[in-house]
Amino acid sequence: MISHVLPTYNRAPIAFERGEGSWAIATDGTRYLDLGAGIAVNALGHANPELVAALTAQAGRIWHVSNLYQIPEQERLADLLVENTFADTVFVTNSGTEAAELAIKMVRKYWDEMSDPERIEILTFEGAFHGRSTGAIAAAGSEKMVKGFGPLMPGFRQLPWGDMAALEAAMSERTAAVMLEPVQGEGGIRPLPDADLRRIRALCDRTGALLVLDEVQSGMGRTGKLFAHEWAGVTPDIMMVAKGIGGGFPLGAVLATEAAAAGMAAGTHGSTYGGNPLACAVGARVMEIVADPAFLAEVNRKAALLRQKLEGLVAAHPAVFEAVRGQGLMLGLKCRVAPGDVVKAGYAEHVLTVAAADNTLRLLPPLTISDEEIAEAVARLDRAAGRLDG
Repeated sequence: MISHVLPTYNRAPIAFERGEGSWAIATDGTRYLDLGAGIAVNALGHANPELVAALTAQAGRIWHVSNLYQIPEQERLADLLVENTFADTVFVTNSGTEAAELAIKMVRKYWDEMSDPERIEILTFEGAFHGRSTGAIAAAGSEKMVKGFGPLMPGFRQLPWGDMAALEAAMSERTAAVMLEPVQGEGGIRPLPDADLRRIRALCDRTGALLVLDEVQSGMGRTGKLFAHEWAGVTPDIMMVAKGIGGGFPLGAVLATEAAAAGMAAGTHGSTYGGNPLACAVGARVMEIVADPAFLAEVNRKAALLRQKLEGLVAAHPAVFEAVRGQGLMLGLKCRVAPGDVVKAGYAEHVLTVAAADNTLRLLPPLTISDEEIAEAVARLDRAAGRLDG
């Protein structure tokens, strides 16, 4: 008999009832050090007092009114995003998947407005993850996500990850956009070199194609900049944001330049819940905290400390781990064993991690993790790896 909850997840036999900062407390009282943060969602930790205050204050006023009316909280969030990024305009969504759908629509609408509606091809990269809607799985193209869900939305072409020669050869008068994650998350914490991202920006400039960046997992301070593309000194035309932007509250956004958003007039897109006052009040507070240069400097300091300790961990367990990769507090341990085995060994040591593709273990702790918690996290990972040695 099928479970009452649709069985689309292989869930661990652990249930959590509350959280405190970097810690998730199970229903039996066991405290787990959380290095997954809800897959990069709880950027400021569990039950962050400042986010609780923002949520509670807004909950006592008004939750939802619909986008038929002006929403001051939404305007405040949009203002903060525009002030701190390349963008001229923002559409607020509930999730990264919704953001991906709008980004795809925006690209298509842009070329329709440019009187070239047949220019629809969007180039993406193998290993990408842009969500699980029909458009997003067509963009990624992996067999695991698309098998059984055809026919797929046409107009996407997947290229080998990081193959700049293949990308240059694929660019043509039909190329509407290049869409990629500056750091692949689900794909195995694979950062695109800054030089390659700059080269892609130059290719788009030369051909007129739009550059669409998916910063759902790599954004909101995760890599030590507000958004990962800032390390390369480039700007996209369109960007998808979600996960950490709500600090745990469902929230996403599409950011765009005025030119890229051409044609997105009244009636071309909408959302019932997107941009509701409750979500935007929390998102604005997250932005105020994370965009602070002092906060980002601390993320970089902690990231250096964690990486140093992880390099020692790899050296201590060469049969389990191969290398550390990633940027900021978006780190991966390339494994010589199945990463799922490391995740399970971590449960026994009361530490939470997340498996990814390319035999990689993801480490995505709250950006607020302390030095002491970093030391404790690596100690627990050391014990977990010890269970798998030999």
